Amino acid sequence: MSKHTSVPFHRRNSTAAAAAAGAVALIGAGLLFSDAFAADPAPAAKPVLPKANATFDYQIGAPYTPASGVKVISRDRSAKPAKGLYNICYVNAFQAQPDALSWWQKNHPGLILKDKNNHTVMDENWGEALLDTSTEAKRNELAAIVGRWIDGCAKSGFQAVEPDNLDSYERSKGLLTKTDNSAFAKLIVQKAHAKGLAIGQKNTAEMLSEHTKTGFDFAVAEECAEYNECGSYAKAYDNRVYVIEYEDDGFHKACSSWGKSLSIVQRDRDVTAPGSDDYTFRTC
Repeated sequence: MSKHTSVPFHRRNSTAAAAAAGAVALIGAGLLFSDAFAADPAPAAKPVLPKANATFDYQIGAPYTPASGVKVISRDRSAKPAKGLYNICYVNAFQAQPDALSWWQKNHPGLILKDKNNHTVMDENWGEALLDTSTEAKRNELAAIVGRWIDGCAKSGFQAVEPDNLDSYERSKGLLTKTDNSAFAKLIVQKAHAKGLAIGQKNTAEMLSEHTKTGFDFAVAEECAEYNECGSYAKAYDNRVYVIEYEDDGFHKACSSWGKSLSIVQRDRDVTAPGSDDYTFRTC
């Protein structure tokens, strides 16, 4: 989620259901989460990175047939990849989906961030509980769970992963730090690479200075033109930046400044599908 703008809840509904269903399925299968990486062999090949300045569509709210010319697409992990395109798998890695909160409370209560009064720390905009990345043990336990989701992305045929809410520490009431989330990000980067997937930094321009150390391969940036951040992302990732603007002014600014080098799309804030009155899809 961008620190600058509220990400529409609708774009996460399918993820919430998938998270809850996936978690239950894993429990039913008797899978343990003690080690995030022990069972992963080395990938057969290095991850394939998305091409810079390729026409991009952001479909994490609802999948639909991509427009002609689209080459790179991001979809929720519960959706099927689009045939013949470069597919990025959306995963909410740093916060608990509202519909899955009861599963976290039952199975991994220690991974839900609590304040000094033992109250759950929430992202109030979207009713999402923050996940606790504050210790190595918790990061490893959490990485095992998210790692299973990444496994699912690979099995479904995605080429990359987009882990959301890297900036959750900014909503943690001081209980999490950028260092905590960076350390957790390294674990899921390792997991993605072990499965042969590329992995993108989602927002959080404040962490661009350490992108090489963390290991991200590209960036997905919401409203970077609106907030004058596109240049920083472009420099860090050699123009492998997939920009989503929601407002007309931001879109026009992005296209005029970065349309020849970055992948830019304008979507409606609810990232709806064609047929919706709110549906918006424009590229430079």
